Amino acid sequence: MKQSINIIISGGGTGGHIYPAIAIANEIKVRYPEANILFVGAKDKMEMEKVPQAGYEIEGLWISGIQRKLTLTNLMFPFKLLSSLWKAHRIISKFKPDVAIGTGGFASGPTLMAANQRGIPTLIQEQNSYPGITNKFLGKSAQKICVAYDDLERFFPEDKIIKTGNPVRQDLLFIHTKIEEGKEFFELDASKKTLLVLGGSLGARKINQLIEANLDFFKNQNIQLIWQCGKLYFDEYKKYNEIENVQVHQFLNRMDLAYAAADFIVSRAGASSVSELCIVGKPTIFIPSPNVAEDHQTKNAKSIAKEHGAIVVKESELETFPVVLETLLKDKGKQESLSENINELALPNATSHIVNEIEKLIS
Repeated sequence: MKQSINIIISGGGTGGHIYPAIAIANEIKVRYPEANILFVGAKDKMEMEKVPQAGYEIEGLWISGIQRKLTLTNLMFPFKLLSSLWKAHRIISKFKPDVAIGTGGFASGPTLMAANQRGIPTLIQEQNSYPGITNKFLGKSAQKICVAYDDLERFFPEDKIIKTGNPVRQDLLFIHTKIEEGKEFFELDASKKTLLVLGGSLGARKINQLIEANLDFFKNQNIQLIWQCGKLYFDEYKKYNEIENVQVHQFLNRMDLAYAAADFIVSRAGASSVSELCIVGKPTIFIPSPNVAEDHQTKNAKSIAKEHGAIVVKESELETFPVVLETLLKDKGKQESLSENINELALPNATSHIVNEIEKLIS
């Protein structure tokens, strides 16, 4: 592939769409330092902040999703789509990309539609076991569709699908060598088991309420907590840092060391989280958010549980959580099998595999 290449990457709205896009861009830059990469996102969404922080330029489109109820946002959608398509065509005319990549989210729709209309090769990366509306639509025209789960032939043309997995941070690949470092970093008691609780960058109210309600249970079980409560809830829950063996964090800057130090993990089931936890290979209890498009977190979690790689507890059944965790704590065989089975589902070379497919579209 030529060194001087122009690549557009579009996706965003949530970290699950943004971070895979940045990981792909980073891998392209490693292979082709002279490559020109331009991101296209949605105005006022988190990608407009996160992408420049990662060192890349980004253009914003006036686009948003469709809500389930009749709202002003829905009435404005056709105008936003036409405006975004027009701007996407202008961006493409000026930048002249060799390929356009979509990782899901509002902006990738008009961006890849415009690319397809101009005969530019497109590739989409679908993180979830159940694709969103944008990727389902774009899959009809894309040359390649990189996925992380099986059985997506229901939604995409079979001959376009390549199972690559989802991009994950590379510092997770060797966490088994960082266990002691992780325990020291978080100043943990080596005689106690450690439960890592993850609710996403913003936080998960139901998970936070669950942990708060069970603090005495954790104490009685001799469990210490690394509790990532999220940006929205830190002020409410930081008071529990005063309790022995409880650490409340707004955000975990060293996720690799948190994963390394953990004996058990409670987590949401977003696509990126699931992919990371497969790499990590620790006994995991998923509590999927029911408040996401197409209930995709439940589908993600069940795809792992189907292979006996994790336990799933629904938000509507959180009263069962103490029994589920206590049963797991007492069953070392179950712990080992969960770890082995989830780790077997890992696809650690996803980013490299995706960029290999991008190269094929350009060469």
